[in-house]
Amino acid sequence: QVQLVESGGGLVQAGGSLRLSCAASGSILSINVMGWYRQAPGKQRELVATISGIGSTNYADSVKGRFTISRDNAKNTVYLQMNSLKPEDTAVYYCNADRIFTGSRWYVDYWGQGTQVTVSS
Repeated sequence: QVQLVESGGGLVQAGGSLRLSCAASGSILSINVMGWYRQAPGKQRELVATISGIGSTNYADSVKGRFTISRDNAKNTVYLQMNSLKPEDTAVYYCNADRIFTGSRWYVDYWGQGTQVTVSS
């Protein structure tokens, strides 16, 4: 069984920083694109950032220059360093893996349970 477990969320003042982590567990051989998405109350889930297996990154315009996504393939872990946080960054942040291969099956569009990030003004 594969799991994505996020950690690192919390409450921070505007201008502060947080680092989110998402570790994939299970008998994993490879993970394709990993990413972070967020959903604020009353809004649709939106892309924050993604990173491919070879390190190509993509960011939402709203976080460019403030957030940095990275991954450690040996640990099957993706990170999101969030700097200069704003109140509008407040949301539940979800980790996603578009394809996970265990050797016996593919897990497609796999999600973590989410971690709350709250930025106070």
